Amino acid sequence: MSSGAKITQKIGFIGSGNMAEAMIKGLLSAKVVDPQQICSSDPRKERCQSLIDRFGIKSTTDNAEVVKHASVVILAVKPQILPKVCDEVSSQLDSSKLVISIAAGMPIRAIEGHFAAKTRIVRAMPNTPALVGAGATALAAGEHATSADLDVAKQIFDAVGKTVALDEDQLDAVTGLSGSGPAYVFLIIEALSDAGVKMGLSRENAQALAAQTVLGSAKLLIDTNEHPGRLKDMVTSPGGTAIAGLHTLEAGGLRTTLINAVEAATRRSRELGEAAANAKKPTGK
Repeated sequence: MSSGAKITQKIGFIGSGNMAEAMIKGLLSAKVVDPQQICSSDPRKERCQSLIDRFGIKSTTDNAEVVKHASVVILAVKPQILPKVCDEVSSQLDSSKLVISIAAGMPIRAIEGHFAAKTRIVRAMPNTPALVGAGATALAAGEHATSADLDVAKQIFDAVGKTVALDEDQLDAVTGLSGSGPAYVFLIIEALSDAGVKMGLSRENAQALAAQTVLGSAKLLIDTNEHPGRLKDMVTSPGGTAIAGLHTLEAGGLRTTLINAVEAATRRSRELGEAAANAKKPTGK
């Protein structure tokens, strides 16, 4: 989590689910913005009050009110309701506002169809570890977004983890890798924990050791910037336990299976994005 230069713009969140809350918490914890710069919307009054009480921000049930007062509008709603929300707030949006969408699988061209021409849009693909400040987010700028817009988006998502900027045609691969990746890692942790239990460890100890091993291994890789193969070799002594385990993993096709999983998730993301784009063709309002 970074604590870089402050953002001066007012930020509005359309939708106040888990990811929006993680971002609000991250922005305030990193002191990137002050509470009075943030406003959010949610259809549930009790949810709005909860965010007001916890973070000291403004929160309302009126989406258009959020857009009216924000310079940066973050669309943090589910893809299924995004078109309706975009149409609802479009009259409050003009080229002076930056729009950031975190709706999974929704291409920029599909969002543009609901807004005025030359609307500045950045699409983001965060993942669930953003909830604990350890997210991985990829950003893609729309045709009318500037480098300054991309910098603002990066500041926002750097507050909840690591951010990279890519071309939009790479976001499906990001969805297959880091977007869906936590599910793969949780499955691996669960399997390691099950193995520990099978070998006589308690469930509590097995899960704690498995999770910490994954966390520590990832941190070692990030901090050293070594190739993972070299770090693997550091653990693997001749005729030892690690090589025996690795042989079993290779025989079971773990490497190929993970590659295939990312490929399958990428294809599915592409299919969903195409369906979303075709649901409503851009009208160029």
